[in-house]
Amino acid sequence: MKIALVAHDRLKPAFVAWVRKHEAVFAQHQMVATGTTGTQIKLACPALDIMLVKSGPLGGDQQIGAMIAEGTVDALIFMADPLTPMPHDVDVKALVRLSTLYNIPMACNEATADLVAGWLARMASH
Repeated sequence: MKIALVAHDRLKPAFVAWVRKHEAVFAQHQMVATGTTGTQIKLACPALDIMLVKSGPLGGDQQIGAMIAEGTVDALIFMADPLTPMPHDVDVKALVRLSTLYNIPMACNEATADLVAGWLARMASH
């Protein structure tokens, strides 16, 4: 399965720590991440193979949205910062809309991301 990973700046350190906690699960799947998020995950988890797209504000959110529409992304884990204004808010809303439209699992907080990670672990064992 291909999992998309995105995190806003203030949440990146906690998100990277969360990915490290679930590194064994992610090692069994393909991943795509926005540029800055993916670069930080690669530094923390060098064994993971992560395809990088552009940084979110530079079009990375839209690139991932296109992958969702094309059916090449199976789940999205998107740690959006609800307390920080985002100049690319329209791109964030588009990801939420596309995930809903194409019926793919989308986690927007750590509790839901833990559930998605458990689902991914079960999917890898089948």
